[in-house]
Amino acid sequence: METPGSQSSLHRANLERVVRAVRLAGSLTQAEIARTTGLSAATVSNIVRELKDGGTVEVTPTSAGGRRARSVSLSGDAGIVIGVDFGHTHLRVAVGNLAHQVLAEESEPLDVDASAAQGFDRAEELVSRLIAATGVDRSKIAGVGLGVPGPIDVESGTLGSTAILPGWTGAKPAEELRGRLGVPVHVDNDANLGALGEMVWGSGRGVKDLAYIKVASGVGAGLVIDGKIYRGPGGTAGEIGHITLDESGPVCRCGNRGCLETFAAARYVLPLLQSSHGTDLTMDGVVRLARDGDPGCRRVIADVGRHIGSGVANLCNLLNPSRVVLGGDLAEAGELVLGPIRESVGRYAIPSAARQLTVLPGALGGRAEVLGALALALSEMGDSTLLDGSLSAAAPAFT
Repeated sequence: METPGSQSSLHRANLERVVRAVRLAGSLTQAEIARTTGLSAATVSNIVRELKDGGTVEVTPTSAGGRRARSVSLSGDAGIVIGVDFGHTHLRVAVGNLAHQVLAEESEPLDVDASAAQGFDRAEELVSRLIAATGVDRSKIAGVGLGVPGPIDVESGTLGSTAILPGWTGAKPAEELRGRLGVPVHVDNDANLGALGEMVWGSGRGVKDLAYIKVASGVGAGLVIDGKIYRGPGGTAGEIGHITLDESGPVCRCGNRGCLETFAAARYVLPLLQSSHGTDLTMDGVVRLARDGDPGCRRVIADVGRHIGSGVANLCNLLNPSRVVLGGDLAEAGELVLGPIRESVGRYAIPSAARQLTVLPGALGGRAEVLGALALALSEMGDSTLLDGSLSAAAPAFT
């Protein structure tokens, strides 16, 4: 039996520190592991050798700073995680291994008026289909990350009021999916998962303080503070879409007037162009037309950018992030929307905060949330599972 403070318990703790560092990063050199964990280079070398001999990690030659190095990642057959993202009109599922490789991914349309039960039935079917396609044994599932377009109550796990998926209010998404799949399920709102996805794989890499702004059917923000998602005590942090811009403005779905969402979300923006462009116009179509030079669409996107910039300026004054990443269809507009955002930030934010801020488009597009769901599952799984060999079935190699 290990006793606290014993040599064996210290060794076990060091093993878990190394596995956790590699699991969260995807891959690290041994020097990076030493810096991340605070362990000595010799200790890291010995632990990596032990983990490699046990089949927990893989070591491949690489270079760092012009010098030869060894890259350490979790074994490709150590286990899998699943990401599930529910949006306003879509369901997207991805299967990935613990080395941060996506093994399979698929998206399909989702009826906005479908009930939560119908949505989770579809998710269960899609997860089963993708696992079968990869050939990985279901016993290898270490966990599931689940994204939903609305606030999640931290204590009860209940989805709050949402006009994006109206039939889902009051549902308990993690409990629902866990009952179907029989594995741990971790749930968060889509903006937080977008932030996680961009932080691990996209435009937020290497940054510890950022805001991910998602503009779609609604407007939300995922906030990263000191490398961690900030959710607030009730799980509603980041509701930037309900910052008031005009007390006499349009009535918002939240009941207030003139929220940022009423000036930027697709449901409010698209009607501005219907008389000239028809009723079938989508936000993606507005962006395409704007990039092709359509004056009406360019004007609307510029106006939306200025309004978003006002909300971002508030974030700068309160939290002073070093980077803002814009997600959703609107990010494809590039400088047509980013320029006006920066203009408003420069006008309304504290000058020192504005100077330190970088505004970038997301690198992952519509995949940000499902990849963030994978990252959530990776971050929540326990390292003892890997070290104790609980996920023992073999899986094929993927690239």
